[in-house]
Amino acid sequence: MDGRKKLAVIGFGAMARNLRASFRRSGGVFDITASLVTGTNARHTPDGEDLRFFHDPLALAAWEPSLVIECASHSAVRDSVPVLLRAGIDTVIVSIGSLSDPLLLSELEAAAVAGKSRLTVASGAIGGLDVLRAARLAGLSSVQYVGTKPPAAWRDTPAETLCDLSAVSGRTTFFEGNADEASRLFPKNANVTAAVALAGIGFQKTKVTLVADTQARLNSHKVTACGAFGDFNICLHNEPLAENPKTSRLAALSIEQAIMRHFEPVEM
Repeated sequence: MDGRKKLAVIGFGAMARNLRASFRRSGGVFDITASLVTGTNARHTPDGEDLRFFHDPLALAAWEPSLVIECASHSAVRDSVPVLLRAGIDTVIVSIGSLSDPLLLSELEAAAVAGKSRLTVASGAIGGLDVLRAARLAGLSSVQYVGTKPPAAWRDTPAETLCDLSAVSGRTTFFEGNADEASRLFPKNANVTAAVALAGIGFQKTKVTLVADTQARLNSHKVTACGAFGDFNICLHNEPLAENPKTSRLAALSIEQAIMRHFEPVEM
């Protein structure tokens, strides 16, 4: 990889800030030098902040970034990413749960084809997706995801309406359903379910269980799959992101890895 890359993010919350700080600490060829913020989140560049803010995706596209990384929300994927793809701007999305909408997924694919651009989905806090994708070729009979976090990591989410987080004692299951329901109800906390669904048997057939556990210190992600290939179980225990305990640190690292792989001449 030669030369510094012209990178931009959509949104400038905890994930985008973490990504920018990590690249700046490493001192390599990557740096976040622009951000797209729209609607109520629109803001001007803070004093002393070496960052350019755009409020319209077409204006960002005219700036000609090498790659844009969406770190905002489902609505950002819907409103901004198709515009960028049609303008020929390669984009990585983090809000994977947005792809539970088949119409949006079709629109993104059409936009990428029209703009001769590429859309990459970050793997997030889960591993083993390559195994799921390979197993799908032979046929999968079942895929189940179980997400477990400390009660505090579920605050400010619909979990608060499904159970009394302050009264949780031990291990409490507060949601059982499919990946489609989980992605819509928990767009920020359960994006990993969408990644599993896309790699495996889809949003409707992927079973999801979400758990608050007072004994848990780390965020836990477990995937179990069965099919013609055999079966497998994978479980990760991830440190939370310091800036946002609802997100695993591995999710942030997966974005960095997706960016680096995008520019590598040989994909390993």
